[in-house]
Amino acid sequence: MLGLPRDLHPVAWWLWAIGLAAAASMTTNPFVLLMIVGVVAVVVTLRRTDHPWARSFRFYVWLGVAAVVLRVLWRVVLGGGYPGDVVLELPEVPLPDVVRGVTLLGPVTRETLLAGLYDGLRLAAIVICVGAANSLANPKRLLRSLPPALYEIGTALVVAVTVLPQLTQSIQRVRAAQALRAGDTGRVRRLRRLLVPVLEDTFDRSLALAAGMDTRGYGRAGSATPAQRRVTGALVLAGLFGTVVGVYALLDQTAPRVLALPMLGVGVVVAVLGLVNAGRRVQRTVYRPDRWRAAEVGVVAVGVVVGVLGWWVNRYQPAIAYPALTAAPAVSLGALLAAVAGLLAIAVTPPPRAPGVPR
Repeated sequence: MLGLPRDLHPVAWWLWAIGLAAAASMTTNPFVLLMIVGVVAVVVTLRRTDHPWARSFRFYVWLGVAAVVLRVLWRVVLGGGYPGDVVLELPEVPLPDVVRGVTLLGPVTRETLLAGLYDGLRLAAIVICVGAANSLANPKRLLRSLPPALYEIGTALVVAVTVLPQLTQSIQRVRAAQALRAGDTGRVRRLRRLLVPVLEDTFDRSLALAAGMDTRGYGRAGSATPAQRRVTGALVLAGLFGTVVGVYALLDQTAPRVLALPMLGVGVVVAVLGLVNAGRRVQRTVYRPDRWRAAEVGVVAVGVVVGVLGWWVNRYQPAIAYPALTAAPAVSLGALLAAVAGLLAIAVTPPPRAPGVPR
């Protein structure tokens, strides 16, 4: 399956990352979450290219670290609410009766800190999985691979997704230019000299990308009568409503089961019908379209396997998926497989193509 070096279809990497993010969202076990983050880091290291967007992964890692820190601080500021061994005594701030039930500060227990740490790790793992998809997939090729009906939304999404990779490239370019010049050595002044040109260059590049896409016809809706637009909008909204209700009922075990998988399936079918109806009126040509091969199918299969294993652990091993705050977390064979199975993406994918080499 490895074959010659080439770039994988961007949708395949996104589906792989979504599978890992789904598995991370269904557990608060810190060992499992850290293993998922480690698997993502290894795959990104071995399969990313030298393009600018591939260098943004470490920013997502720092964003995940910030999420963990903020989550723990949030638990401390709001008083936690978890009884247990007190590790830090803070004065409690009285609040009016309007916000009864909410406390500020107060005694901080070990269980409160662990609850914030576990929740923060789950959020950080999801953010890092999204960062992995953004680092492995070419955002411009991703836009080209979208169905015609999604070009309007895809244009805005691609511009938004490319801001962080372009910010990374701008920081490297500005720092290299300033290293060749003499200037202020103080941290505050040096930060000001770096921040202004970096932000200006990032916005200029994003606007240039949007202008170039608009010139080439991206985001054009084509011709459609008001009645056709109303039918398409109604189908898409009804499909989204059914999908939201189905996902909520699937996660909430107290909801009627008829609102779970049946409603989710109906919502997805109706949404697809709306997208197909809209796509018939938008004609787009693609130069050298990306093909799905065995490697792409293998990567998607790995993401699906990881997501299914994460769901299985969440459903049949809740004590492993959500460990108690009063005992050390345990790891089962199923949880270990759910975390490590993502490494199979390395075995089923070819190495990335070197820059400048035609694909």
